[in-house]
Amino acid sequence: MAQDIRDTVAALKGNLAAMEKAHVLSGHDDPKSAFLEIHAGAGGLEAQDWAEMLLRMYLRWAEKSGFKARIIDISSDEEAGVKSATVEVEGQWAFGYLKCESGVHRLVRISPFDANSRRHTSFAAVMVTPEVDLTIDVRIEDKDLRIDTYRASGHGGQHINKTDSAVRITHLPTGVVVQCQNERSQHKNKAFAMKLLASKLYELEELKQKERVGEFHKGKKEIAWGSQIRSYVMQPYQLVKDHRTNFEVGNVEAVLDGELMPFIDACLTFDATEGKPGEGRD
Repeated sequence: MAQDIRDTVAALKGNLAAMEKAHVLSGHDDPKSAFLEIHAGAGGLEAQDWAEMLLRMYLRWAEKSGFKARIIDISSDEEAGVKSATVEVEGQWAFGYLKCESGVHRLVRISPFDANSRRHTSFAAVMVTPEVDLTIDVRIEDKDLRIDTYRASGHGGQHINKTDSAVRITHLPTGVVVQCQNERSQHKNKAFAMKLLASKLYELEELKQKERVGEFHKGKKEIAWGSQIRSYVMQPYQLVKDHRTNFEVGNVEAVLDGELMPFIDACLTFDATEGKPGEGRD
């Protein structure tokens, strides 16, 4: 009888978890894979180093959460950090979990680049869009595209190869620009870039259909003070705080090592029950 009770409790817990997941991940695009973009704010090396820290954080989160993540484009600085990066996160519910990460992220720390060891504040922006199947009716006409090729370069300026294998595609009607340099093959880079372009155009179409274009542009805040969704404070105390849900933890290193699920769960729950910080993303 005791074993039967334990089995029943386990089953009920599983059903409850499934119901909670269905409630908080009910957006149309939530089950899909995602593209995550990171852009360093103003501030040179400080902001670029912060962008690279965020990149590592999301790669570690994906690894711990069972998602497959790979960098499909990165603009590195020869001295330190990255100016921008785009990551494909593959797996069911990737977009549903990551959508609350869109916004400005703020870091406060003693600068490793300051000879006087002063405290600095850095900003970086994150944007998440759902990945879409190319069979979905996203019309991309050849006449609407400008395709440029260039030589890919890796971190520190080292060449990935010596041919113009990297691809940049500009969608002329919308001005959307995507690029990929991950593969040695220009053909494969073009295929990935087209996939990313389809994702962005699909998201724009969704925004139009839901009359959310105004909200979308409103959400593209300046990468600066006052517009952050989350702060990571390493000095003079240790704290990571989400300014939408007021959820906070004191172990900054753990968060930067990919322990993001408590923040994601808090945001999704808040989104589903109260203030909807993720409104406009489903």
